[in-house]
Amino acid sequence: MQATVKVFEPETRSGSVFLDDGTEMPFDAEAFDAGPLRHLRSGQRVNIVLAAGRVTYVTLSTFPTPR
Repeated sequence: MQATVKVFEPETRSGSVFLDDGTEMPFDAEAFDAGPLRHLRSGQRVNIVLAAGRVTYVTLSTFPTPR
């Protein structure tokens, strides 16, 4: 699923994204660390994986997500 970064806090490696329907979803350091990223910026398009109503994986929209 694709989303847009709303905010990213490098110190905590957490932030939130907007889904395409406008829903804001927070993500924690665990979801950020699951992917190959080092930094995100506001407005950046990303792929996310949702499980049990929370973001579990964040990566760039050009990178594959785990299956």
